[in-house]
Amino acid sequence: MRLADLLPGRADLAAVRRNPWADLLAGLTVAVVALPLALGFGIASGLGAAAGLATAIVAGALAAIFGGSNLQVSGPTGAMTVVLVPIVARYGPGGVLTVGFLAGLLLIGLAVARAGRYARLVPAPVVEGFTAGIAVIIFLQQVPAALGTVGEGEKVLPVAGRAVRDFVARPDWVTLGISLGVAAVVLILLRWRPQVPASLLAVGAATLCAELADLDVARIGALPATLPEPSLDFLRLDALPRLLPSAVAVAALAALESLLSATVADGMRRGERHHPDRELFGQGIANLVTPLFGGVPATAAIARTAVNVRAGAVSRLAALTHAIVLAVIMLAAAPLVAGIPLAALAGVLLATAVRMVQPGVLRAIARASRADALVLVLTAGATVLLDLVAAVLIGLVVAGALALRAVARSLRVHRVPHDEPLPHLTVYRPTGPLFFAAAHQLRQALSTMEHTDVVLLRLSGVTAIDASGALALREAIEELHDRNITVHLAGIRPEHRQALAALGVLELVDERVHADAPAAIAALRSG
Repeated sequence: MRLADLLPGRADLAAVRRNPWADLLAGLTVAVVALPLALGFGIASGLGAAAGLATAIVAGALAAIFGGSNLQVSGPTGAMTVVLVPIVARYGPGGVLTVGFLAGLLLIGLAVARAGRYARLVPAPVVEGFTAGIAVIIFLQQVPAALGTVGEGEKVLPVAGRAVRDFVARPDWVTLGISLGVAAVVLILLRWRPQVPASLLAVGAATLCAELADLDVARIGALPATLPEPSLDFLRLDALPRLLPSAVAVAALAALESLLSATVADGMRRGERHHPDRELFGQGIANLVTPLFGGVPATAAIARTAVNVRAGAVSRLAALTHAIVLAVIMLAAAPLVAGIPLAALAGVLLATAVRMVQPGVLRAIARASRADALVLVLTAGATVLLDLVAAVLIGLVVAGALALRAVARSLRVHRVPHDEPLPHLTVYRPTGPLFFAAAHQLRQALSTMEHTDVVLLRLSGVTAIDASGALALREAIEELHDRNITVHLAGIRPEHRQALAALGVLELVDERVHADAPAAIAALRSG
């Protein structure tokens, strides 16, 4: 692919000119929604609120300019936070920034390799199970902050368990009340008035109450008024081999979540179509540059993208405006942001986790088939108990195996009745794919034949043949020949001849290959 195909062009500039005022208003709306989420996810990642805000500004702007969707909004997300917490615990902040930098390089490589189209092949049960598992992890991650305790460690379940135990020993009802109150206000407002910036209103109210009542609660603390000078000092060159698997995980998550979000945005606006490879390129540029300013790895955010579309965004100018507004807030309102209670941000993330789970979709997938239900449960469980990359791999492997089994079972070998005056002729018509997972069915059907001298195999209903299927067919024909049964083939599709010739099937039946069944019957009559 040419690099020029991945860069912004005249079409993007033309889109920006269509309705700039609508984009400016939408960007302002998204910024109001994104501010508490950026702060909360920054803290949850372990690098602090300033890192989350820097990510929303830098990654949000770069992904808007270079990304492949006109409507996408990028920044720190809950799913990415889940991946980053163990990295912070093991390698520190420098390890996270190095991982983000490497992930940016990997995403750019995926874009150049045109890998964006393959994300569409991920089955829905894997995506929904993955999302549900992430929601559980985000919820558990916020338990210590919501209870007013300290939570440290890589595994969320034991950390949350210790937090509950510490709370029982020394309950902090004020912190818990702030967290639950903010979560309840956000959920109620979003259900009652979805267009209202529920997170900002709830956090603002909690901050005001904490100030007026002079509550002794943990707060965000001082934030820088500007972005730091770009620097490569964070690079952990000594740990690159150990950090590479984490970088692969971050790149895979960024690619999956961004392309999924872009697809959702396309569905919300008629006529929109994102460019998957350019989207990967934009996310790569964003993740390559964001660590230079102390930001965490970023990806597209489905919730913020949905707000952007509903607010009337027309072009990528809206997402760029969102980043600029957040930069202005950092510059002008850093002291106000510093006073926000950590418990209030925990409440926002608790509400976010609850809203990520869509019970109706989960029930529908679970009822679709047992195979879909199994993939959904396994992926969600692996996400919580193992890690995100392992969960996706397990989900894909299990889904692939179940799909292969279903395809293999779709091969049918029918015995076709005929009225021809050929009493010792038996006609079989296999239908479906003849490949490695289904080849034994053909051999089994033909091996049980009795009281016949001639077999006609009508192959026009075979949709695909691989080397294993051709080999199974040859072995079945050899077994029939050993029993003095003559085999004729009819209706071979042109695209299947190469595999049959390569495995010696056509040579084995010699001249007994016919264009179709009538031609084969005519030859048998004359013979």
